[in-house]
Amino acid sequence: MSRTQDDPIADRFDISDVTPDGAAWLASAGTYPRSTLALWRERPDAPVVLPCGSAFDVVTAPAIFGRRMVDRLWDEGPGSGPVATYRGRMLLFATPGTAQRLPSLLGWEEWGADAPERGRTGSVPPLLCHGKGDAVTVPAPAGAAARAPFDSRWLVAPDTHRPWLPGAEILLWAAVRAARATVRISIFPPADQDAKVYDVSRRR
Repeated sequence: MSRTQDDPIADRFDISDVTPDGAAWLASAGTYPRSTLALWRERPDAPVVLPCGSAFDVVTAPAIFGRRMVDRLWDEGPGSGPVATYRGRMLLFATPGTAQRLPSLLGWEEWGADAPERGRTGSVPPLLCHGKGDAVTVPAPAGAAARAPFDSRWLVAPDTHRPWLPGAEILLWAAVRAARATVRISIFPPADQDAKVYDVSRRR
């Protein structure tokens, strides 16, 4: 798939479209899955709003910090579940229940944005956790590479009926690693800016 040369996201992530199985999984989160799939058949470039809490929860982070979280998940961890961007924030799809557990874990670990650093190298910026009773705008299944940077798009698109999803503990680990790396990244910018493709077969 072609990528725009001025796109700072495309040079790092494997941007791809949602498969039919992935679309079926996304649609299953809604009250009327068949209607959602019918809409996408007619308008594959149409984003939709889907409820959280059943098929998935969603944790959103500021785009740059969220990108670092996904880097940690792929470079040092088990990989990520589906990942998207929307209006300057990164959307990380997670197991149901994550939205309830993650804030308390961050508070207990004293890594929240409002917590004292107490000698830490940094803090985790506000993470918005969307669970039962919430809804998120899900990017369109197709046309990801044509969109402007930080618009609604898939970075790691769902590709199965039951994609692997990280839980609260894994996202906590990724957030802490990303916060610790912030100082190192700002002092020692990475020399290699070549494109990196994530192998989804690594997801466990």
